[in-house]
Amino acid sequence: MTDAAPEPAPVPPPGPAERVGLRGAELAARVRQALYRTPTRALAAAFERMVEGGTARHLDYFMDGAVQRIRVFPCPITLLPEQAAYLHRVVRTLHEALVRLPELYLTDPEIRGILRLEPEEDAWLRDCWTPAVRARAAVFDRLDALVDYTSPVWKDTLKFVEPNLTGVGGLHLVPSVEEILSETIVPLLEAADPGLRLTRLADARELLHRELADHLDAVGRPGGTVCFVEPKYELEGIDEQRRLLEYFRARHGLPMLHADPRELRMHAGEVWCGDERVDLVYRDYGVLDLVELERDGVDVTPMRTLFRENRVISSIGAELDHKSCWEVLTDPVLAERHFSEEERRCFQRHVLWTRVVSDRRTLLPTGETGDLLEFARRDRETLVLKPSRGYGGDGVLIGHTVDAGEWERALDAALADEELWVVQALAQIPVLEVQTLGADGTLQPEMFYHVMGYASGSDGLAILARASQRQVVNVAQRGGMCAVMLVMEA
Repeated sequence: MTDAAPEPAPVPPPGPAERVGLRGAELAARVRQALYRTPTRALAAAFERMVEGGTARHLDYFMDGAVQRIRVFPCPITLLPEQAAYLHRVVRTLHEALVRLPELYLTDPEIRGILRLEPEEDAWLRDCWTPAVRARAAVFDRLDALVDYTSPVWKDTLKFVEPNLTGVGGLHLVPSVEEILSETIVPLLEAADPGLRLTRLADARELLHRELADHLDAVGRPGGTVCFVEPKYELEGIDEQRRLLEYFRARHGLPMLHADPRELRMHAGEVWCGDERVDLVYRDYGVLDLVELERDGVDVTPMRTLFRENRVISSIGAELDHKSCWEVLTDPVLAERHFSEEERRCFQRHVLWTRVVSDRRTLLPTGETGDLLEFARRDRETLVLKPSRGYGGDGVLIGHTVDAGEWERALDAALADEELWVVQALAQIPVLEVQTLGADGTLQPEMFYHVMGYASGSDGLAILARASQRQVVNVAQRGGMCAVMLVMEA
């Protein structure tokens, strides 16, 4: 007589996070299926209305003297409310940490070496980091990350790649794309699957409006005039500030101005633009650009005054808009010195290991201390090299896309450059099926890389979803934009 085989151990049920991921994947699949079940004629009509909506909302950008239309993909990326709530908590934790960096820069020499400023920038920061700014340093940012919302372990896929602390892009584009899909595609999806309900996240423009209104109250100028300041006569990129002004005037009736810094002047201790007093500035203009204007003979006293009186969003502290910020958060010694245990757990889980390129020893992603340059040369396939202060994907080199020789030359050039460069752990860039919609109503599935940009306020989150067929994701590089929407069962 033989012994009976032991009973197999019971398989544990999925945990709460896995259940959310599986449910999110199921609902996302239903949204795609609903799109494919929609009649071609209805999709053709939707395509025409999407084009009209994009034209009406100025979804275009200037490049090399030409106007190009930003492509909008028809199928929304979907989130569950639980996922949106978790993302908001993480984004606000990182936001609060970044707002503290100017004080850490001024008091910790080690952090000054990581967040290195030019001498002129350092002088502006020290002069304009007044008690008023220190008490309420207003920063409206966008934090970029990689994430796969449909993964059962979606929280573990959430990895932040860089901060954008001033003059962030997408605040007009995000809600415009959401409006277009809400008017054209969402009704078709809900008709094809009546059990689905799709709703929008917070409007990025309203998040900014709340920040502007709250800061006007904080500086004792409630209901005052806001001036958007940028190099407004340069026709490159997205003409976004002008569109935001049009929205705020139409929606809220706000007194708002649009100016180049050259158009500001001082009179009787106040800053003026034309015949209007300026109470608060929302800027897309860096201190080094102001320094250059001053060298050309422009009086930049108005901007310096506004900075010193804490009447600029984002504040002078946003000059620390460097990818090397992530080294401060991912170096365990620095993080333990300046941040709470709860914050450090967030950094460890969601911020990519990042180090300024230099000849030194540091804690490596493996958890061991080692020679940084030796590691960077040896493990190029697990790393990305990028300028600490670059933007738009310029200069970014992904290690596994180049051979060892090109990587070595790039590392040597970064080491010799006066500007700081960083190496960053390579995270998996989500590749998602995107349905492109033709004028005849036909759907063609294609694969695109995706990057998310999170703009937040204390009570809301907006998401910029960019898709591209290149790993350095940019809407200008065979890409476009998707709407991210909440999905629920009716």
